[in-house]
Amino acid sequence: MSYPRRLGGVALGKKTDHLQGALDLLILKTLSRGPQHGYGIAVHIQRISEEVLRVEEGSLYPALHRLEQAGWIRAEWGVTSKNRRARFYNLAPEGARRLVEEEENWARLTAGVGRVLRFT
Repeated sequence: MSYPRRLGGVALGKKTDHLQGALDLLILKTLSRGPQHGYGIAVHIQRISEEVLRVEEGSLYPALHRLEQAGWIRAEWGVTSKNRRARFYNLAPEGARRLVEEEENWARLTAGVGRVLRFT
């Protein structure tokens, strides 16, 4: 029997698909508040999640590069509050549209998981 790769608009597949999608969503949501450098994005996610989520550099910067290549975010060089040079990322118009789609997909996914967990 073959199973569909999509169910309710949310892709099913490799474990990394969900993790990558969740990270992209968290980054886009963080940048919807305004421009931020990479370290600031990671700190925001960790703080808002009450230390539950930690984004490692090895995951964050490839994700930022991927989102920039997709045209969902833009980057430019700037100076941090500690007077260090850093790349600041901001949400592009296409990224704002993608954020809405990803939030809807996430809501469907979590609702579906919730239904399965509540099933007795």
